[in-house]
Amino acid sequence: MINTTEFEKRIGVIFLNKSYLTEALTHRSYLNEHKDCRGHNERLEFLGDAVLELIISDYLYKQYPDRPEGELTSFRSALVKTESLADTAKGMGIGENLLLSKGEEDTGGRTKNYLLANTFEAIVGGIYLDQGYEKCRDFVYMHLLKKLPDIIKNRLDIDSKTKIQEIVQARYRTTPVYEVTNEQGPDHDKQFTVVVKIDNKKIGEGIGSSKQRAEEDAASKGLEYIKKDTV
Repeated sequence: MINTTEFEKRIGVIFLNKSYLTEALTHRSYLNEHKDCRGHNERLEFLGDAVLELIISDYLYKQYPDRPEGELTSFRSALVKTESLADTAKGMGIGENLLLSKGEEDTGGRTKNYLLANTFEAIVGGIYLDQGYEKCRDFVYMHLLKKLPDIIKNRLDIDSKTKIQEIVQARYRTTPVYEVTNEQGPDHDKQFTVVVKIDNKKIGEGIGSSKQRAEEDAASKGLEYIKKDTV
């Protein structure tokens, strides 16, 4: 089970109602092996996603009054994309504290980017219900917004799909192709696997809760492959 006290200290939030934290850290698969468990984190993820977007949008709007809408949207997307949230979640130790089924754990569930990103959003949702918007804002500022200066300075907001398309067209004079190789789970909890190819050669594979997220993850892996210049 979760050592809530240690984890709460690590993330900088002491929950008034511990059940919100437990629910936020509970993956759907856990319920298959623990029938006494009441709920999983998908509803909190839904709520947290909306709260997170509002917090970041409000911050960007006030902090960068001279930036056009398109750039603000791009900065926000870079902050909340699966890879960014997963990286933040890893730094917080979320993976070690997840409640997963044995099967999910055996397949690397504690390190899956989409799962960690979803859990981060669920924790935001749990904080919102437990202590309100301002506490959520403090949490997001502490853990996520510190990435923003680097994103803006190095234009890391330019997404991986755009980057890989520019590189592939310039270097190989072709266009990367994305293929969905697997879909699993119910409609409300889909998991997509996508591969990206150059001239029918697989250079990256990604997983996500939507085709768009899976394609972005695959593009990130493809960029790593291209950097090795082995295509």
